[in-house]
Parts: sequence; C-alpha cells; structure tokens
Amino acid sequence: MIFAMAVIGAVTRLTESGLSIMEWAPLSGALPPLSDAEWQRLFALYQQIPEYQEINRGTTPDEFRETFWLEYIHRLWGRLIGVVFLLPLVWFWLRRRLRPRLARHLWGIFALGALQGLMGWYMVASGFAERTDVSQYRLVAHLLLACAIYVYTLAIALRLLAPVGTNDGAGRFVKLRLGLIALTALLVVTIASGGFVAGLNAGLIYNSFPLMDGQLVPADYGALRPWSANLFENHAAVQFNHRVLAIATLAGAIALWAASLNTPMTAPARRVMALLALVAALQVALGISTLLLVVPVWLGALHQAGALTLLTVAICALHSLRRADLDGSERQPRGLGSGFGRGTMKVNVRTIVRLGAHLPPGRQGNRVELDVASGATPADILLRLGLSRDRNYLVKVNGEIVPQPGMAWPGSATTTN
Repeated sequence: MIFAMAVIGAVTRLTESGLSIMEWAPLSGALPPLSDAEWQRLFALYQQIPEYQEINRGTTPDEFRETFWLEYIHRLWGRLIGVVFLLPLVWFWLRRRLRPRLARHLWGIFALGALQGLMGWYMVASGFAERTDVSQYRLVAHLLLACAIYVYTLAIALRLLAPVGTNDGAGRFVKLRLGLIALTALLVVTIASGGFVAGLNAGLIYNSFPLMDGQLVPADYGALRPWSANLFENHAAVQFNHRVLAIATLAGAIALWAASLNTPMTAPARRVMALLALVAALQVALGISTLLLVVPVWLGALHQAGALTLLTVAICALHSLRRADLDGSERQPRGLGSGFGRGTMKVNVRTIVRLGAHLPPGRQGNRVELDVASGATPADILLRLGLSRDRNYLVKVNGEIVPQPGMAWPGSATTTN
C-alpha cells in the first residue's frame, strides 16, 4: 500500500492535481462532496489561488472535478494505510502479542505515517498564496519521508520473515555491505534530485540524451546567484545533476554485482545482487524514455515505481548479506564439527528449555533431525527452529551447546520430553 501511495502521489504531481483540495480535514475529508452546492464551494476556493488565476483560468467545473478526484484518491489512500496499520497494531498490542522492541518499531512507523500526513498538507499549503505550484523543497521533503517510511517498514518485515540471527558471517562481506550502503545512500540522493526535477517541471526541457541542447553540460548550468541556488532552483542544473546521479547509481550497481561474482555466497544472495544491477539498468532506461517523450503521465509514474523497486532490491540485498549466506567454501562453520562439503548435511538438534518456558507451536520436540545447507552455522539452525530470539532455552547441535549470550543457567533446565 505504501508503494502504491508513492505511485499515486506521482500521478497527482504529474497531472498538477495537488492543489485542487484546499482544506485540511483528516476525518471529515474522507467523504467526497455529496451535493452540487459543495462542489461549487470547493471550486470557488480553488479559483482564489494563483494556479487558477495565472495558469488554469477558464477551467470548467467538470475539469476541476477530474483533478479533484485524483487528489482525493491520494488522500483517501493515505487514510486507508493508517487504518489498515493501526487497527491490527492496537489489537495485538492490547493483547500483549507484540514483543516490546517490535511494538516500539511499529508505533514509530505509525508516528512517521501521521507526520507524513502533516508534511503533505505543509507541502500543499505552499501553493496557496504566492506560487502557482508547491515548493520543490517541501515536495522533496514529502518524498524523502515517504521513502523513509517505506524502507523502515520493509526492513522490519524482512527481519520478521527472514530473521538475521547472527552476524558471524557478515565480516566476510564487509566491503560488499559497505558498498551497498554507499549505493543505497547514493540512490536516495538520486531520488531526491528526481524530486527537484519534478518540483521544477525540469523534465519538460532539454528533451534529448545524452547531450543537452548540443552540449554535455548546459550553458546555463550556473546562471543563478548565489551559485548554490543552482543545485535546487536552476532547471537545467537540476536536470543535469539528476542525469549524473542516475548514471553513477547504475555504475555502482554494476560494480557491486561484478564484485559479488568473486564472493562465495548462496544462489539467492547472488541472484539479488544481479537483480540490483538489472533493475538499475531498467530504471535508467525508464528515465531516458520519460525525458525523450516529454514526461507522459503513465511513464513518469512508472519511473517513480522503478525508483522504489530499485530501493527495495537494495534493502533486500543488504538483508541477504547480513544473513551471511555463504556456500561453505570459505571457512568451516563454528560449532557443528568438521568435514562439511557442498550440498546438504543432516544434524541432530536437542532442545533444552528453562522450567516453565514456552516454545513456539510445533517446536516442542526434544530431538529433531534437519537437512540444512553445508555452510549452515548454529544460528542458522536456530532460525530453522524459530528459536533464534528466545532467551529461555539452550540448544545442542550434534552434541555441542550453541553459544547464546545471557544463558548461563546450567542445572535449572529440563528437556522437553
């Protein structure tokens, strides 16, 4: 839903529909106009702002309704996200089904969502007085906060669906992970620069590639004073910067994929690194096509979706490396004995729990035989059992106790026979 919200926001921006609703009504605004009198009142409000008076003078009530519905859907979708997120959160929180740390994260996400609603109104309000459009600075702030909420939610979901367990193997990916972090930061900057392009309508000029009016760097790149204003307010400079950042992002993604080819890792981790380079290439192709075709709405929205897709792949790549999925060829796993080759192996797992402790459903067996990857670490075994974050147990794998911090309670345990 958050992904869709960002795309709907792009459509709203591309169709210049964002200023069609001039009232901030978080609750009553969920209902659309239900009478002709209400439609006329809203249209009269719109006629007072500079966008109507200087650009859209002569807009008919029917044309106003078309732009109104796009902005209304954008706001309504935001309200639906809040309801869909808040109701289950309150239910599980009141029933104490959420661990305290997870609950804090989820409430944090909800707070950011509420802040995003306020940021959206703050952005829209900038177009009511002296401007014919919203402030590009507030637009970028709105966009970056949306990305932050999306990444935060995705990261929590990945940790719940595929817990990272231990970071023992992460040291083997230090350079690759640092490169991915740097690439993700570069991608966020590129997305922000795209926000400035959208905010200034800078995609409607210099519709050629790779040159801009026959030059690599446009002649009016540094036309504004002070010079720093060119980075955020000069149409030519903003578009040029976005081009450079996009190409740099693509080059970084390809470089990381090439580096991963020489790094021992599982097939899924290797695939996500290849996907990163592929999506980056597709996103650059979308951007060039959007520019050459003078920003059609459908292609501009697809370009926005491509940016979020690339951000998604980058976060998933970081998560896969954090899980330290090696193929076992680099070093022997700790605590599982010796003699592991490629493929799979069988391990005998014995679960020992503190008296009165509760194991997850289906995990109460005293002895389990598992087929695991030959490079599996003890923490990987715990993840398979769903016990990786439980502090009320000890686990023996092939007769050896899996070391767990804060679990020094020998003599006070019993087996789960």
